[in-house]
Amino acid sequence: MLALASACTGIAGEPAGGSGDTPDDTPVAPLACDDGAVHPGRAPLRRLTRFEYNKTVRYIFGDTTEPAFSLPAEEVGNGFGNDADALSVASLLAEQWGTVAEGVAQRATASPEALAKLAPCASGVQIDGEDACARTIVERIAPLVYRRPLADGEANELLALYTVGRKDATFATGIATVIEALLQSPDFLYRIEWGAPDPERPELRRPTGDEMATRLSYLLWGTMPDDRLREAAQAGELSTKEGVRAHAERMLDDPQARPVLRFFFDNLLPISNLTDLERKAESFPTFSRAIGALMREETQRFLEHEIFEGTGTWPSILTAPYTFMNGPLAAFYGVSGVTGDQFQEVQLDTTQRLGLLTQAGMMAGTTHSNMTNPVQRGSFVVQKLMCRTIPLPTGAIAERVKPPDPYSGATARERYSKHSQDAVCATCHRQMDPIGLAFENYDAVGLFRTTENDVTIDASGGVPGTEGTVNGPIELVRKLAETEEVQDCFATRWAEYGYGLTLRAEDECTGKAVKAAFKESGYNVKQLLIELTQTDAFHYLASGEE
Repeated sequence: MLALASACTGIAGEPAGGSGDTPDDTPVAPLACDDGAVHPGRAPLRRLTRFEYNKTVRYIFGDTTEPAFSLPAEEVGNGFGNDADALSVASLLAEQWGTVAEGVAQRATASPEALAKLAPCASGVQIDGEDACARTIVERIAPLVYRRPLADGEANELLALYTVGRKDATFATGIATVIEALLQSPDFLYRIEWGAPDPERPELRRPTGDEMATRLSYLLWGTMPDDRLREAAQAGELSTKEGVRAHAERMLDDPQARPVLRFFFDNLLPISNLTDLERKAESFPTFSRAIGALMREETQRFLEHEIFEGTGTWPSILTAPYTFMNGPLAAFYGVSGVTGDQFQEVQLDTTQRLGLLTQAGMMAGTTHSNMTNPVQRGSFVVQKLMCRTIPLPTGAIAERVKPPDPYSGATARERYSKHSQDAVCATCHRQMDPIGLAFENYDAVGLFRTTENDVTIDASGGVPGTEGTVNGPIELVRKLAETEEVQDCFATRWAEYGYGLTLRAEDECTGKAVKAAFKESGYNVKQLLIELTQTDAFHYLASGEE
C-alpha cells in the first residue's frame, strides 16, 4: 500500500490551521502572486476519506451500508478530516481496509440479483460462459474503481485473480476476490495524479482529463465522476478552465452537490454532535436528544436553502431574518403557528435572533456543560470563522487552568472577568471573551433569555480587530457579517477542504486567489465553489510533487 506520511483558559481546543506558516513556523518570503507566472502551490497525494469511500462504493456497487464508518476516524488536520498531510496509514487501518473490502465484495456477489447488477451475464451464468462474463465484469467495474481506463494487461491481471478465487469455489467467489483486490488497490484508495506536460508551458504538468474529472467530482460531489464527466474527460472538455467551469456549474445544480455542503458545515460548525448532547433535565426540561437532532437539521436546511435558493452569500447567511423549523422544534423555541414534522420557513423575531450564529444549535453546540461558557463560544468564532490561532495552555499555565466556580458570580460576565484581568491570560481572552459575552442572551440549550440568576445580562462585547463595541448578539452578528476577516476565513476554509490540505506559505497565491474571487463574487458561496475549480492549484500540479 502507498502511505503518507500557551496561556488561555477554557479553550475548546479546536485546531485552527490557516496560519500561513511553514510546518516549523519558519518565516517565508511572500510570493509575487501577480507576476504572470503559474503558482499551483502544493498538491499532496490524497486518499479517500470515510465519507468519500462510502459515497464511492455506493455509486459503483449500490452499497448503502456506509461500511467505511467502521474504519478508524481520520486525523482532524485542517478540520475536515481530509488533510492529506495528516492521513497516515497505521497497521490497523490497513487491516480494516481489507475487512471492509471483503464485506463490500460479499454483498455485491451475495445473490444472482446482486451479481446481475455487476453485469447482466452474471445472473444464472453457465460454466462455459463464466470466463467471458468475468471479463465483462472486470472491464466494466475496474475502470470505475480506478477512475481511469485500464492500462494494457490490467484486465488480464485481475482475471488471473478471478481464476485463483474461482478454483474449488463458485463464480461468485471468484468475482468477490477481484472486488476485494480492487478496493484495496492504491488506485482506488488514493487519488493518484501523474499529470501530463502543459502544451503551453512544458515545464509544468497538468492533471489528465480523468484526473481532472476526479478532482471535480470529489470536490463537488464527494464521489467518483459520473458517466457524463468521464465522457467529457475523454473528449478533452476538461483541458481548459472554461470547460471545467461549465461542468462545475452543471454539477452544483445537481442534488449530488448538497451532501458535500452538509458534510462541510457539519465539520465547520459545532452541530454534528447535537444528537448526543446531554443537559440536566431539571434545568432544561424541554430539551432532549431528539430536539438536538432537530437543531442540527434546522441549521442544515437553512444553509441549503440560503445557498441554493436564497441570496446565497456568507454575509446573508450570518444575518438572515428567517430559519427552518418543524412543529416540535418550534414548540421548543416557543414559536407558535408551526405544526407537523415537516420543516418550513419561519420568520424570526429579529430583536432576539438573526442569522446562523443565533440558532439554538449553534449556541448549544458551543456549550459543553449545563452552564454557558463565553470562552468556548468566543473561541469557536475566533478560530473557526476568523481563522485566528489561539494556542492551548501548556506547562505550568495548564496546571492553573480551571473553569470558574459556578457560584463565583451571578452571571457569566462576573464569573469569567478574571480572564481579561490576568496578564498571562489577557492576550487570548481579549480576543475571545467579547464575542462570547455578546452571546450570553442564549442559555446552554440556546434559548433566549434576558436574565441569569435574576440578574439582568450585560451582553455587550466586540469583534477583535474592529473598532467599537456591540450591544448583544444581533449587533454582533451584523458586525461579523461586515468584517472582511470573516469573509476571507470562510474562503480559506473552503480552499482547505476543497484542496485537502492546510494552507501554508507555499500556498499563499492559492489563498489570495480564492479570497479575491470570493470577494469579487459578492461573497457568494455557490460561486466560491465554482471559483475553487479555476485556480492554478486546481489546474496544475506543483513541480516536484509525487
